[in-house]
Amino acid sequence: MAPRRLRSTERDRSRRVLSQNYLVDPAAIARLVDAARPDPGGLVLELGAGRGQLTRPLAARCGHLMAYEVDPAARVELARVCAALPNVTYRQADFLAAAAPPAEFAVVGNIPWSLTAAVVRWCLAAPGLRQATLLTQLEYARRRAGDYGRWTRLTVLTWPEFSWRLAGRVPRAAFRPVPRVDAGILRIERREQPLLPAPALPAYRRMVELGFSGVGGSLAASLAREHRRARLMAALRASRLDPDTPVGHVWPEQWLVLHRLLRAR
Repeated sequence: MAPRRLRSTERDRSRRVLSQNYLVDPAAIARLVDAARPDPGGLVLELGAGRGQLTRPLAARCGHLMAYEVDPAARVELARVCAALPNVTYRQADFLAAAAPPAEFAVVGNIPWSLTAAVVRWCLAAPGLRQATLLTQLEYARRRAGDYGRWTRLTVLTWPEFSWRLAGRVPRAAFRPVPRVDAGILRIERREQPLLPAPALPAYRRMVELGFSGVGGSLAASLAREHRRARLMAALRASRLDPDTPVGHVWPEQWLVLHRLLRAR
């Protein structure tokens, strides 16, 4: 006999479409707010405010909070929470369609996991963003932060301007409904002083894109397409890199050294 399939309800299906897993554990909420370190006088944008579980403690720690929630089903409860907080503005709107504020700001949120890549792109493209503290799938946060000893293309590309850090873990039991995996607190912070001057960034990014192209099967083979072999080998040695090192195992700091050595006159 075939196993009986559980029938999903309309509410279950809606939550799956919107990637809604509400953070309900008070200790996990406090951990996320502490990791965000809101500026007491600053502007914070909360993405995926849900029913306001995170909105209250965030509002208590910042100057002004703009709470975004696209789901109209959460509107009444979230609007009631925000109405009682004088420094909170509630917006029933798609955060990804919103224009970034002209002033400096931070982003904090238990984000819809299906939209993680889009949210991160929005944050990185916003000139006024100072930091983003995002609750993502643990696997995503670990990969972006180099927690496996490997580094992703996006992390390396943006490293001169942004630091990436796994700031904590949240067990799946802290959510309702309970997701299939644990969450990670991903902290992305714009550097006060970039590690490279602005005019050098395009050349650095081209080098990283070339290195991650996979041509030739190794970092050395990919970079050899645009750099003389003798100079490239000398730069790899100075960066403490074996020519056969897989590209994902190259530290961001080694990419910076490679760039400086290969661009030196």
